[in-house]
Amino acid sequence: MKQPQRQLRRDLLKTMGAGAFAASVSACAPMAPRSQQYTRPYSRNPWVAPRISMENIIREVVGHRPFRPPGFRVESEKFDDKIVVHNYGHGGAGITLSWGSSALAVRQTLGMEHRDVAVIGSGVIGLTSARLLQDAGWNVTIYTRDMARHTTSNVAGGEWGPFSSHDPEVSSDAYKSQLQFAARISHHAHTNLGGSDYGIHWTELYRPSETAEDGSEGEFAHLYPYEGVLGPGEHPFPTKYAHVSLTMMIEPATFLRRLTEDFLQAGGHFVIRNFAAKEELFGLSEPVIFNCTGLGSRQLFGDEALTPAKGQLVYMPPDPDVDYLTIGGGSSNLYMFSRSDVLLLGGTFKLGDWSTNPEPEETARIIAEHQRIFSGF
Repeated sequence: MKQPQRQLRRDLLKTMGAGAFAASVSACAPMAPRSQQYTRPYSRNPWVAPRISMENIIREVVGHRPFRPPGFRVESEKFDDKIVVHNYGHGGAGITLSWGSSALAVRQTLGMEHRDVAVIGSGVIGLTSARLLQDAGWNVTIYTRDMARHTTSNVAGGEWGPFSSHDPEVSSDAYKSQLQFAARISHHAHTNLGGSDYGIHWTELYRPSETAEDGSEGEFAHLYPYEGVLGPGEHPFPTKYAHVSLTMMIEPATFLRRLTEDFLQAGGHFVIRNFAAKEELFGLSEPVIFNCTGLGSRQLFGDEALTPAKGQLVYMPPDPDVDYLTIGGGSSNLYMFSRSDVLLLGGTFKLGDWSTNPEPEETARIIAEHQRIFSGF
């Protein structure tokens, strides 16, 4: 008579012994990936190093940030029968501060009876100014030398950060208060537009550092929903610490394209035109003019405080598995931004440099330093 199957299993267990059975079961268990030793504070995905090499370069780009040490300028100025509202000089924070700065500019029109306005410039500041003016009931025409895709705004990195818009040793307390207001308003506006339509999403931002103290967010810390510090053995970067927070990535091409579509759907018009002097502006039929020309304001309105801050970017194919950003970890101004269109590497902020050519030695440095940052992944 056959033994019942249950009895056979019991006898097998006795023969093998508990230890041997446990060993046989563990031998069948899948191995845990090594990357699980690091726990990411927000993303549930494993750490993945970006593929960075000279052979992967798609394009090298130079952009000139319109830097103004006292900070961006928002004020109105009267010229005979014309009123000019200035909104320019945001340095490397144009996309970040766009809605807030433009809200301050539109405030300058309170009490005006006119309903026709000319916006000069189709970068992010011009487009957000135009959209807020439309919302306030104005008829808006944008006069521009280049459409948005050809502007400096389209060369921006796109990480939300209200920094590099002024020199804190030069700017006034009044400007710092204005910056706080613009940052809050712009942060609120960008969060309202989150999603693929406007190219805005939340992501982890890491800043490798040799010290546990970090005041990079400073007075803007309340605008970051998470902040933490990873110590030795808790992260794969080649530094003792890694400061982490959550921030928004605003993809310039998508964002500018959608703003352009919204402007046209609201009845706006574009006129392609280049202005060599402010007197040409005064020949426009509109009684109110918004000056959103960035570095162009140096020539048009003689603002000698404006200076270019040359930035060199290296584009590589997008890597959807890299779902985080990095700033620092090497020489100053180093960053890696993972976007849906490209994997972007940056690392220069050269004040007063008007040159438009990418520098091979800078490209080599940016590549080499980022390879070192991710060598331990």
